[in-house]
Amino acid sequence: MLLVEDDPALALIIKDTLEGEGFQITHTADGLHGLDGFVRCRPDLVVADIMMPGMDGFEMVRRMRRVDTTTPILFLTARSSLNDLVKGFGLGANDYLKKPFKMLELIVRIRALLGRPAPAERVLPTDSEPSVLHFGRYTFQTAAQRLIDADGVAQELSYMESELLRRLIIGRETVVEFRTLLLDLWHDDSPYNRNSLHVFIHKLRRRLSADPHIRILNIRSLGYKLVVEG
Repeated sequence: MLLVEDDPALALIIKDTLEGEGFQITHTADGLHGLDGFVRCRPDLVVADIMMPGMDGFEMVRRMRRVDTTTPILFLTARSSLNDLVKGFGLGANDYLKKPFKMLELIVRIRALLGRPAPAERVLPTDSEPSVLHFGRYTFQTAAQRLIDADGVAQELSYMESELLRRLIIGRETVVEFRTLLLDLWHDDSPYNRNSLHVFIHKLRRRLSADPHIRILNIRSLGYKLVVEG
């Protein structure tokens, strides 16, 4: 795992904690060295600050995504505006964690992005739940996190996109509450994480835009509902 963080005290805490959890950590202190470490180490995940000297995290991730579109990236940041969230996800980030944060939450999010076993409160597919879900003109392969349309065109989803879509399909035509989604996937129903949820729903709507009969409705103050018309 690559950790890009310019605060030496915080970097040491994160590195020691994650290594105690069995992760191998390479640390760099700015975006330029982060890029070099990314190329050299080929990490399975990147944890990066945004505000760093020289090259910030946004520019670093922009350059990383030119050569690699699949390695999960998690931003650690004190910046919390919706515009920053949208920009980060637009550049290819998979998740955000706002400073200050609890180390347990960082560990949970890292394990989720890597697809590793998580604490018991994470909602996993049951044995009776099908591994392939059909809705509208799409087929969703849950384990592979792959969405395939009627023409055979496949889209590879991120972990968060996949887990949100799975819950919406299973609960289709009913309201899946905001709080349920936030506690299942973010383990926290704070307004900051609600903004992240809205961004991921926006990304799913774009993924599903080829089928005009599918809509993800925002049921005000309650949650989201997946509707398949016709």
